[in-house]
Formats: sequence, C-alpha cells, structure tokens
Amino acid sequence: MKRFFIGFAIVSLVLAGFVSYFANSNPDGLDHVTEVHGIAEHAKDSPLSGSLFADYAVGGDDRFTGVAGVLGVVATLALAGGLFWLLRKRSPQGK
Repeated sequence: MKRFFIGFAIVSLVLAGFVSYFANSNPDGLDHVTEVHGIAEHAKDSPLSGSLFADYAVGGDDRFTGVAGVLGVVATLALAGGLFWLLRKRSPQGK
C-alpha cells in the first residue's frame, strides 16, 4: 500500500510539473460560455484573483505554471494526508 501512495505522489507531481505546460492557456469553459452569451460584462473578479496562484501560475507568470501545479499537488497531498492522519481509526490504548 505504501508503494501505491508513493507512486501516486510521483505521478501526480510529474503530471503537474511537466504536462501542465502543454495545457490550453484558456481552459475555462465557463468563461467562454459567459463571453458568448454576453454575461461576462456583468461578472465580478473573485476576491482571490490577485492571489499568488491565480490563473494557474505563480504570480500570474505563465512560465511558472508547472511550479504552481507542483505546489498545488504538494499542498493537496499534505492537507489530505493530515486529515486522514487526524481522522484515522485508532485502536484502544490497552491493545
């Protein structure tokens, strides 16, 4: 089981760090639909639109898409791992 999780982490990091550079620069279908139907002009920016990882890049720089992906994977794995560790089923103390 441990090998599976290590392999999963490695594959996730490789995909986030390398393959993300080949992704479409305009992947959001919702944005496209709002533009086509004239709804986009009424939309507001998210409060997080100026954050460090906005637009799938570090600091808005497209050259760092892979870095943002790797940091996102690490953060997600750390959060999920921490939650699983906290919520795991523990055996009684005497056994």
